[in-house]
Amino acid sequence: MPSPPAQASVDSLRSHPAFVQFWFARICSGFGFQMLSVAVGWQIYAMTGRALDLGLIGLVQFFPSVMLALPAGHVADQFERRRIVMLGQIVDMLAIAALAAISLMHLAHESIILVLVFVISIAKAFEFPALQSMLPALVPTQVLPRAMAASASAGQAAMIMGPAVGGLLYVAGPGTVYVVCALLYLIAAILMGHLRYEQAQPRREPATLKTLFAGVHFIRQRPDVLGVISLDLFAVLLGGATALLPIFAKDILHTGPWGLGLLRAAPAVGALLMSLWLTRHSMERRVGMIMFASVAGFGVGTLVFAVSTTLWLSLVALFALGAFDMVSMVIRGALVQLDTPDDMRGRVSAVNAIFINTSNQLGEFESGLLAAWVGVVNATLIGGIGTLLVVALWMGMFPTLRRRQRLHAP
Repeated sequence: MPSPPAQASVDSLRSHPAFVQFWFARICSGFGFQMLSVAVGWQIYAMTGRALDLGLIGLVQFFPSVMLALPAGHVADQFERRRIVMLGQIVDMLAIAALAAISLMHLAHESIILVLVFVISIAKAFEFPALQSMLPALVPTQVLPRAMAASASAGQAAMIMGPAVGGLLYVAGPGTVYVVCALLYLIAAILMGHLRYEQAQPRREPATLKTLFAGVHFIRQRPDVLGVISLDLFAVLLGGATALLPIFAKDILHTGPWGLGLLRAAPAVGALLMSLWLTRHSMERRVGMIMFASVAGFGVGTLVFAVSTTLWLSLVALFALGAFDMVSMVIRGALVQLDTPDDMRGRVSAVNAIFINTSNQLGEFESGLLAAWVGVVNATLIGGIGTLLVVALWMGMFPTLRRRQRLHAP
């Protein structure tokens, strides 16, 4: 049995060099993607002046993420995951370098930009399940939740600061932004290529309907895994208040673009601070109830935001909403990874990716449609109440998940 100092060393994320390298690679690719998103949207809108074209950017990213999810999960379980992520980042880097070249040579056209974004989206569809499945092999089991929180903090930091940095660099032109993004992806690929990562030799299987849908079958046979993944789907689907922020800022809170910027940043700041706290504190007991309470807190935050008529209260509600969402996200992610054998993690992560992308996209659509029918405040209230009802229903439908004490099932 290790002595307390030795145990403390094992429990420190900094004592695992492979994870530290993974984290820096995640920071680089995360910042690159956020800066890329700002530059592409601004460049296309400046070229065409059509709001529909901004929707096309989302469309060319959405279809690969959903249509290729199951094949990508199969690939992640058949080949070395580190290499899949590295190759995906190299493809990202080359496509972004092409964006930089056509922008610097003044050859950019909307259709060329969309094609290159589509290529990047294909690469990312294969990166996601492989990247998610790597984490359990980088740290001991007892440290995994904190490692997931640290990984999430990298994403949140990129989400907060990446668009601002991209916007500042855009003053020098879109080509400058793309050059910096390509360099960040190159650094991420180099870090991933030199990562010391041990993966059990995968059992090669042909790609059949049975192997492609093995992740779906596995989830259906594991009530706890099915419970956390479906809870995320319905809670996000109903609680998509952030899609309505421009309406709240203008018509309810009577603020300008600066206020909208604060509203958009508040959930990410709450999530980032909570993720930093979770990297230093472990959840050892009653993780099921903590997860349900966090999703309920997300619903309550949505309700407070719906009835608020002052900017400061709305910011507090969104901050809390982001923090609660981070707690439930870390528990859900760790539980899914720990309850899934390594040879299935790619396919299960792929199914989870379909749920995440579907809930995010459909959640925004549902919020907008409901707001058009019953008004923005009523739509947000319905979403918050719906989230609380889903929590109550899921606590009854998945009793083992409600009673679950630890993340790692005995």
